[in-house]
Amino acid sequence: MKNRKRFLCTVTAVLTAAGMLSGCSADSSGDGGAEYVTTNAGTVAVNSGGDETYSAAGDSDNSFNPNADRGGDIPDYVPQANGNSGVLQHADSSESDGNAVNGGIVGVEADRLMAEEAPADDTYPTGSTEGAGGWTESSYSYREYFNTEEYNSIVESGYKSVAANPLSTFSIDVDTASYANVRRMIQEGGYINPDAVRIEEFINYFDYSYPQPATDDPFSVTTELSDCPWNDETKLLLVGLKAEDIQREEREPLNLVFLIDVSGSMFSEDKLPLVQKAFSMLTDTLTEDDRISIVTYAGEENVVLKGTSGADKEKIKDAINSLEAGGSTYGEAGINRAYELAEKYFIKNGNNRVLLATDGDLNVGLSSEEELTELIEEKRESGVFLSVLGFGTGNVKDNRMEALADHGNGNYSYIDSESEAKKVLVEEMSGTLYTVAKDVKIQVEFNPANVSGYRLVGYENRALADEDFADDTKDAGEIGAGHTVTALYEIVPNGSGTSIPEAELKYQQNTVTGNKDELLTVSLRYKQPDGDKSKLLSVPVTMENYSAKMPKNMTFAAAAAEFGMVLKESEFRGSASCGQILEMLEENGYDKDDYKSEFVYLVRTMDKRGY
Repeated sequence: MKNRKRFLCTVTAVLTAAGMLSGCSADSSGDGGAEYVTTNAGTVAVNSGGDETYSAAGDSDNSFNPNADRGGDIPDYVPQANGNSGVLQHADSSESDGNAVNGGIVGVEADRLMAEEAPADDTYPTGSTEGAGGWTESSYSYREYFNTEEYNSIVESGYKSVAANPLSTFSIDVDTASYANVRRMIQEGGYINPDAVRIEEFINYFDYSYPQPATDDPFSVTTELSDCPWNDETKLLLVGLKAEDIQREEREPLNLVFLIDVSGSMFSEDKLPLVQKAFSMLTDTLTEDDRISIVTYAGEENVVLKGTSGADKEKIKDAINSLEAGGSTYGEAGINRAYELAEKYFIKNGNNRVLLATDGDLNVGLSSEEELTELIEEKRESGVFLSVLGFGTGNVKDNRMEALADHGNGNYSYIDSESEAKKVLVEEMSGTLYTVAKDVKIQVEFNPANVSGYRLVGYENRALADEDFADDTKDAGEIGAGHTVTALYEIVPNGSGTSIPEAELKYQQNTVTGNKDELLTVSLRYKQPDGDKSKLLSVPVTMENYSAKMPKNMTFAAAAAEFGMVLKESEFRGSASCGQILEMLEENGYDKDDYKSEFVYLVRTMDKRGY
């Protein structure tokens, strides 16, 4: 990574192998800048740009001198290690699912980074470093840090030819977990796992000032067109949705099941104790018409509360605060029991939902992403929705939690602090808990008379087949009350210098039969929350939509997208940099929005780290 010294210490071993990790040290003296890690088993070369090499323990001296390697003054603190990109995969692993860490493998990553001192005018904290693996300042002794976080591998969407692919189809995404999780990594000073960065969730973490719906449709549709800030040869298209707001006093009654992971992995302060604070905040917003049940799971599931009135807040809070962590993680049993209670206390025309709070580390019963997906797809037919709240560090199973939410007609948020809990469960409660439209799909048709290529920014794991757009049996994303959803396209006009992969066609050619002034048409399909038949909306876009000065909504959305591309070192980032992002945002003034102000702080922090 740029301007950083990173010593990655990774040990991979089958769980049944004898022996434990006794320590590790790093050496960067190999050819081509290769990094080596040492364990009681031997030495492995990683990040060498070539094949990994291995030698038996004792073959080489891999001692590490912290003073010599720091290359300067010792900082006041050592940031935590996070992420698993580059973790070696054991050849005998029983799983090969594209995740950063395979099941059946112990991934141990020690990431020691050079930290910058925050200047006096930086007002946001850099986070705690308690419990991290790192080098202590007094003795330079190594503290082991076990990291088995899992993220699905993301292959970025490239440019597509309009001649070969005139349609682009995807499901909306209102998840915000990726941004909050990566923010945690930045604040801890740790390694940013590229697969943890989902650009659409960076964009959609923030609110945008789109107009309220003016028709009977549950959301408005906004389109904006300007120049792309990271590529001079392309234009940038924004498609924005704004769901109707509802007042808290007008909301439908809630039938909620708090499904809480109380296994041993939830013991730390940023897990179960934070879960208890989060659900206590939500409890304070309940009314007498609401019904609350609580199910916990560890080695087995346990019903703590059944159909209790929201007016009985003390009883609910006492039940929440009585929970303790310990045992294995039998998530399947907990999910089944939670849906059973949600169906038992089902409120017709109400909001029936399971809120799952976990680190995703399920290890008993159905536990793979595929098995959990099948289970939750079956449960969603009951009319009960699912929201997933992710907690903790070190063993976060992001891939499983995202899959559960995506296939359970719900959303996925990551809670790293009390302030984030307040944002998700109090300030944005309507959007988190109240679905106003489900199975929302977007399809963009590009006009070859004016556009030669395009690239959808993000949404890689939300892509749909073109024929799925009109197929009402195909699942897609949900949008909650008051939520905004934003998507960005890079548009390659005819005559642009951007290279677009073209296919040689012998029997077909593009024939323009529609309006030659149009660049594209944005079509949307959605269903009512309890409906089975979708409704179609269409919005054409012409050059009349173009603005040389980028609108304020688009400016921030583009900045969020750029930040994601910079952090994951996207091959399509062009001229994007943290410095450029700060310049873009400078004149727009986001001081009145705490979350956008924090974003500026994070960009400034990474700018100082050389991004």
